[in-house]
Amino acid sequence: MMAPESLADQRWPWWPLLPLYPYGQRRTLVRELIADQVWSFEQLQGIYYVAVPIRMTVLRLQQGLLLYAPVAPTPEVRRHLAALEQIHGPVCTIVLPTSSGLEHKLPVPAMARAFPKAQVWVSSGQWSFPLNLPLSWLGFPARRTHILGSEGYPHPGELEWCSLGPLNLGLGTFQEVACLHRASGSVLITDALVSIGDQPPQLFDADPTPLLFHARERAEEPLVDSPAQRQRGWKRLVLFASYLRPASVAVPPLAQVLGHSLAAGLRQKRAHFGFYPFRWQPGWEQDFETLRGGQSLQVAPVLERLVFPRCRQALVDWLVQLGRWGEMRWLIPAHYDAPVPCHGSDLEGLANQLEQRSWAPDSGGWEVLASIDRQLLRLGLVPENP
Repeated sequence: MMAPESLADQRWPWWPLLPLYPYGQRRTLVRELIADQVWSFEQLQGIYYVAVPIRMTVLRLQQGLLLYAPVAPTPEVRRHLAALEQIHGPVCTIVLPTSSGLEHKLPVPAMARAFPKAQVWVSSGQWSFPLNLPLSWLGFPARRTHILGSEGYPHPGELEWCSLGPLNLGLGTFQEVACLHRASGSVLITDALVSIGDQPPQLFDADPTPLLFHARERAEEPLVDSPAQRQRGWKRLVLFASYLRPASVAVPPLAQVLGHSLAAGLRQKRAHFGFYPFRWQPGWEQDFETLRGGQSLQVAPVLERLVFPRCRQALVDWLVQLGRWGEMRWLIPAHYDAPVPCHGSDLEGLANQLEQRSWAPDSGGWEVLASIDRQLLRLGLVPENP
């Protein structure tokens, strides 16, 4: 549960390296997903109040605790982990399962320093931009850091591993290493698949400001809290996070936007002083339902259009491999909802659907993502044939 915490407990001093909302203050929601076996540590991250959950999953193993895809190790996070250590043993393993997800990579060195006896495992092909620096220069402990695959895998008797990629992105690689926790039947993944609910996650209960900010129709409207407003704001946040600029959003003229700034009741930092450069068009709710497609699992649109547009078969093959894990009962992504009831047949069905449907389209809500992809191709920053 989320308990009242002091600001000092939520402090994250390294936020300038990746300046995402909520910047230097990171509230954490801790949930037990599978009794005495799997826990979720959730924080918010985003840009301009477009905030979605990011999750670290904690597994109980015979030797202690494993941290998969660490979040910012604030004092609050470390205190909750210490409480789990008292019951289930020490943090023995820290896993960075992606080579390109900066939001997952940045907290790892700090988490490794917080647990100096833990072994650190990272996916292969790690890279940094604009300079491709060695991991030790990025703060990873040289003597404790191991490469998943080339140096084996941690806890082989209790865990099974399956890699998507590495795929060539031009500037670097994309790789995501899934993990099956046999004891709980949980498959841990990072970014490739998400499960988007129609209600805002519990994480927003402590501060629903991002929901209320985007729930408005006009800039001069105050931030009014109600269940309906929270749900409206959540659906709009999801559309922004999925498509960067949804097709159902128009941008009013700047003079109009500035004219509504500093309206009564909005002259505060929480409301961005009334600056609200969005005008939602009729049909946006249908766009949300189309995005979800009535499915419990889907490929994240940003990845489909910017990472996988020419790598669909690699993703399909990975899903088929995951589907062969007969012990699987739950899927736990690093974003949005979790745990998601899931069996091998569900992933095999999703793989078949991906092969049959239109892939990485150019029209509708996908237009902005498609234009970014085409520009990256023109500039030679991503390969035509990864």
